[in-house]
Amino acid sequence: MLLKRIWLFLATLLILFSVTTPASAQNLSFQVEREEVTLLIEADGSATVSYLYVFVNDPSGAPIDYIDIGLPTYSYSLNNVTADINGQPVSSIEESPYVKPGVAIGLGSRAIPPGGQGTFRITISGIQKMLYKTNKVENAPEPYASFQFSPNSFGSEFVHGKTDVTVSLILPPGLNADEPRWFTPQSWPGTEEPTSGFTQEGRIFYRWQANNADTETQYIFGAAFPQRAVPAAALVTEPIVTKDVWDSLCPALFCLGFFGFMGLVIWASVVSNRKRKLQYLPPKISLEGNGIKRGLTAVEAAILMEQPMDKILSMILFSVIKKGAATVISRDPLKLQIHELPAEVELRSYEKDFLTAMAEESPRERRQKLQDMMIALVRSVSEKMRGFSRKETVDYYKDIMQKAWEQVEAADTPEVRMQRFDENMDWTMLDRRFDDRSREVLSRGPVVVPMWWGRYDPGFGRSTGSSPVSRAPAQVGQAPASSSMPTLPGADFAASIVGGVQSFSAGVIGDLTSFTGNITNKTNPVPQTTSSTWKGGGGGGGRSCACACACAGCACACAGGGR
Repeated sequence: MLLKRIWLFLATLLILFSVTTPASAQNLSFQVEREEVTLLIEADGSATVSYLYVFVNDPSGAPIDYIDIGLPTYSYSLNNVTADINGQPVSSIEESPYVKPGVAIGLGSRAIPPGGQGTFRITISGIQKMLYKTNKVENAPEPYASFQFSPNSFGSEFVHGKTDVTVSLILPPGLNADEPRWFTPQSWPGTEEPTSGFTQEGRIFYRWQANNADTETQYIFGAAFPQRAVPAAALVTEPIVTKDVWDSLCPALFCLGFFGFMGLVIWASVVSNRKRKLQYLPPKISLEGNGIKRGLTAVEAAILMEQPMDKILSMILFSVIKKGAATVISRDPLKLQIHELPAEVELRSYEKDFLTAMAEESPRERRQKLQDMMIALVRSVSEKMRGFSRKETVDYYKDIMQKAWEQVEAADTPEVRMQRFDENMDWTMLDRRFDDRSREVLSRGPVVVPMWWGRYDPGFGRSTGSSPVSRAPAQVGQAPASSSMPTLPGADFAASIVGGVQSFSAGVIGDLTSFTGNITNKTNPVPQTTSSTWKGGGGGGGRSCACACACAGCACACAGGGR
């Protein structure tokens, strides 16, 4: 009888234990096949974060009925959260009881079953207090704002396997290509240098992708940009620490403060080093002489203004195309067909070197010869400026640039507008706002394509089937004939012109800082130091995250199931 009672007691305990302990939570096990995360900094300084996850639940795993997503700050509203599973909207959105700050998404009847697969999307807009004031970037004329962001991660006890992860940072509008800076990502298994370019809305983006990443490691990304791009009120000057965060981080505040300080030092070093690599003019060219150096070409004036190298190479590309020396036969990757020219058409030395470099099949050899060409060009401009005032000369060519734009803007018909733009294009490209200004001016209506357009746009040449249009050498100053030349929407024309600069960055020279740095090493060598340099980047400001994330704008989370 006693033995029977003991067995009954043990059986009762077993039943009670099975009721109070969710078996599904114990068995939750899944993989994430793909993750896409985008952080977009809005014009008002707020942030929008969106995730796409492709979950693959294990056959032996519990249903995935809740998904917890960590957020960068506590400054958000549940009203700004939208989510869906397999394209079907989810209405159960609440504060996460496990992740602070974070949200819990209840999938309800659409829970991902054992052995099943589901595509989950979530967007959180209006996130505040992501941006921090940072120390002035060396040699920059204005202060910068910065941020760090760590995408949501899942607990290692739940998730396993590798994931194809893509992380995109999109900066606010109104920035030029050479103004923002990206930080070296932390713990990232892919390449450190991101793919960069412009979105369709004209915003600069940085994108990292790796197919051997995972969703349990905390990766940290970041960027900096001029503060003028967002309202001053959007910038955080003091760390934001709530009671929950204070309680969780208090024992480690000293360590975090130390590492935060080291992060700022590292970040300042990285930004300074990147900025220094872009300063390719030799110091002697800045020594003030007397008078203006007239007679420089637009390309040489761009060197004097220390314009970005990809922009200068694009100016040379357009120059040889307009002279009939080359035809673009492929945009991506960029490939040229080189033409022999009549004796009366003369190429400048840097144009000849450019064509020689672009004829190389090997990307490495092409890049090396382009660098050699730019080194020779910088030294040539430096020699021509001997005894002249750089400041006065730069002002002189800026005035030429401004007058060139005025001629284009004053045109009252598409034919005249394109004629003026064609004649003055090389000078208008000196404008650091060339991308935006081209869109503004040329998008007012249709444009009559210039004679050389078929040699620049292979699609246009093939679609029109007009061999004379795509091959005939352009005559400088020749007005386009509207009766024989087709038109394009101004916005499309401007986008194609601007895309020429981006094609050099993406497909020809690679990372602009690295390409320019190799030139700077020859024309304006970086002073050598004996101290070691830390590799990496840091954010600008407080440490305000839960989940033991040591950065501003971090997010940690876990996937919930069987609650």
